[in-house]
Amino acid sequence: MNRAFSRKKDKTWMHTPEALSKHYIPYNAKFLGSTEVEQPKGTEVVRDAVRKLKFARHIKKSEGQKIPKVELQISIYGVKILEPKTKEVQHNCQLHRISFCADDKTDKRIFTFICKDSESNKHLCFVFDSEKCAEEITLTIGQAFDLAYRKFLESGGKDVETRKQIAGMQKRIQDLETENMELKNKVQDLESRLRTTQVSTSPAHGVTVMSPSTDIFDMIPFSPISHQSPTSARNGTQLPPIPSRSAETKRDLFGAEPFDPFNCGSGDFPPDIQSKLDEMQRQRWRGSKWD
Repeated sequence: MNRAFSRKKDKTWMHTPEALSKHYIPYNAKFLGSTEVEQPKGTEVVRDAVRKLKFARHIKKSEGQKIPKVELQISIYGVKILEPKTKEVQHNCQLHRISFCADDKTDKRIFTFICKDSESNKHLCFVFDSEKCAEEITLTIGQAFDLAYRKFLESGGKDVETRKQIAGMQKRIQDLETENMELKNKVQDLESRLRTTQVSTSPAHGVTVMSPSTDIFDMIPFSPISHQSPTSARNGTQLPPIPSRSAETKRDLFGAEPFDPFNCGSGDFPPDIQSKLDEMQRQRWRGSKWD
């Protein structure tokens, strides 16, 4: 691997081996983007990529777009590019796929590295902007390469297969995280649609219209005060008024007045019935006289 920082290999490394082998070193930077390059190495290759992405940045800046901020996690396994707040992995550049790394000597804020994409096998140049840490980040990546190479020599090359398996598992985990995020967004969209449907189908103002209870013949039950307050029928028509009571003598359905034994006189019965009643009254009178 060609490294622009090889001229500084005699300097003492900034981090402990444990920090890069068992953990990672985080940095914050602005991500100008990535672009395809024809060669996996070379200062001129990197310079052309930086010039191209800087021009694209100026266009986006004139349109009001800001340069996105990212978090870099550097270890002996590679360089991860994450979204700072959500910690979502945007790119996972495995160390054995990085072929070149350098900081720009004409612009102290810029540093780059070239990585071979695992899917397309194309070489991509990643360009970053860091106001104070550009050279330090480049040296940290160089230290990670140095530690990984020493570990390779100590293991006799057996560790390479293990790292490939780990890299494959990390790629699978990243794909599952992306799929999980997409499923969460779909669930939230379905819940939002369901709430909208429930609101649109609910009765206006939440008012429930109660209809009067009826009997098995679909008639409204009798109420003693129903004659004072007229009630509409089920079909919307007005019921006929209940006739009021009168002082006139009622008659039955044959036109005769009802029988009242307290108000009837002697002339109210037919002659045969009247003679029998008189006979019964005389016998009663005779019996009371003998007593």
